Amino acid sequence: MDAPQLDAFITVVEVGSFTRAAARLHLSQPTVTTRIKSLELALGTMLVERLPGGVRPTAAGADLLPYAREIVRLTGRARQAVGSGGQPHGRIEVGAIESLATYRLLPVVEYLYWRYPKMQLSMHTPAADNSVTDVRDGRLDCAFFIDSQREWEGLRAAVLCPEPLVLVGGPDHLLVGRSDVTREDLRTASLIRADSDAGYHRLYEQAVGLHDAAERPRTFELGSVDAVKRSVSLGLGMALLPAVTVRRELAERRLFPIDWTVPFEAYSQVVWRPGSGSNTGLEALVDAAIRVVREQDDETAPVGGVPR
Repeated sequence: MDAPQLDAFITVVEVGSFTRAAARLHLSQPTVTTRIKSLELALGTMLVERLPGGVRPTAAGADLLPYAREIVRLTGRARQAVGSGGQPHGRIEVGAIESLATYRLLPVVEYLYWRYPKMQLSMHTPAADNSVTDVRDGRLDCAFFIDSQREWEGLRAAVLCPEPLVLVGGPDHLLVGRSDVTREDLRTASLIRADSDAGYHRLYEQAVGLHDAAERPRTFELGSVDAVKRSVSLGLGMALLPAVTVRRELAERRLFPIDWTVPFEAYSQVVWRPGSGSNTGLEALVDAAIRVVREQDDETAPVGGVPR
């Protein structure tokens, strides 16, 4: 069992085809087939099966997949480490919800860029729930998200900062300017959402009773925080967003806070797998994120209810 065999197996499972896997790996299809057959022979079991819908892993193959990803990743890092001189290096696969990627993590990227020339970052914005699963399964090295502070099974975690949230509407929204906003008002008002499946959306739904409601408000899921803010300003609905993402719009009175006190606490967090400590690049990223985001949080602390 070697890294090329495992890489062929991982690729076939991910793309669901020997032909497409060969194209991605720049190999011939017989070479890919031979590598997987050799791997199956070494392990004494079938790892993939051909079905009408494509190639799928067997039960044994599904069990092997996260270990295969880890072995291939560690093999690559071992090769890189030989000439790294102990400096943070290598490619780090990062998952981050869009609001954090844009408004919290860009200074972290800049910090790493100037200090560690051998590091590379690849940042993805999957659904928040998916990013934690992707870290567990080895598709991501770490993930940044906003949720309640709790234990994440099988993962290490660090809190970057408390993340204040604010419910905002456009200048003509019916709830803007009212001091008697009720849970019923919120349960029927149209919602515009960024950060698909982010934990703070779940916390909001629980707080206003939407998680078990028979009828739900009209909701638009948009992939961009900027698109959400523009839609809210045009009167299409209200949005619950991290305060850091709307401080300028609130100060310039393009968006307005809805008078509702968020009854839960949310935190920006990062998670990664135990045993990843030998990855100096990941260590540098986590350390930089904690330091830079906390400094940023001090600079943007709310004053008089409106973030600076």
